[in-house]
Amino acid sequence: MLSLAIKFKTNPKMKNIIIILVLCLGLGCKNDRQDTLKKDAKTHSEEHKHEKHSGHASANEFMHKSSFDDLIARFESPERDAYQHPYKVLNHLGDIQGQTIMDIGAGSGYFSVKLAKKGAKVIAADVDDRFLEFIQNRIEGNALENIETRKIPYDSPNLEEDEVDLVLVVNTYHHIENRPEYFAQVRKGTKTNGKLVIIDFFKTDTPVGPPSDHKLSMDVVVDELKKAGYSSFDVNVDLLPYQYIITAK
Repeated sequence: MLSLAIKFKTNPKMKNIIIILVLCLGLGCKNDRQDTLKKDAKTHSEEHKHEKHSGHASANEFMHKSSFDDLIARFESPERDAYQHPYKVLNHLGDIQGQTIMDIGAGSGYFSVKLAKKGAKVIAADVDDRFLEFIQNRIEGNALENIETRKIPYDSPNLEEDEVDLVLVVNTYHHIENRPEYFAQVRKGTKTNGKLVIIDFFKTDTPVGPPSDHKLSMDVVVDELKKAGYSSFDVNVDLLPYQYIITAK
């Protein structure tokens, strides 16, 4: 610093050059800081986006840790019958004779087959071709009537307007992403006097079902369905030991 001071006194031009260099360095540091802030903001945005969708992704990853054969065995097991009480659920749905029902997330066809046997016209819908093939083989092998399979994308129920009387979603709601938008489409595909029935696990530790952090509380479900356009709700917490039933219109 001493040598620079001496040069300032003896050479004013050198002083001006050094001042210009310092200013340039300062601007460079400022630009570097701005670039760093932009990168930090981008990283935070990406992390927030990941957090927003991680529940959906985690639930799907948890399910797919099991092999397809293990999933079929679990879905069709006596243990499931013991907690799912399918015939109590069918009675809860009321008279479905002649109704058109979409079973979203049909899986092995556990409910789809039972609904068809009760006289409903059933659309067994799933995003997974393996499940749809399994259901189709089940239909053909058992000469089942009033049931068809339908491949649906992750972001749409693939329903025509006013196509069905009832949409049933069992143990699948927490797997769906962008649910208000998704169920606004479900509502549009349901007839004026039709209804949506959601059956899913209580958000607590239970002997069956996914971990509690993958589950959704009833309040969250109702709030999301309100955003989708539903205005009337019936919530049943007594029929099943580990699951709630929300009927929305």
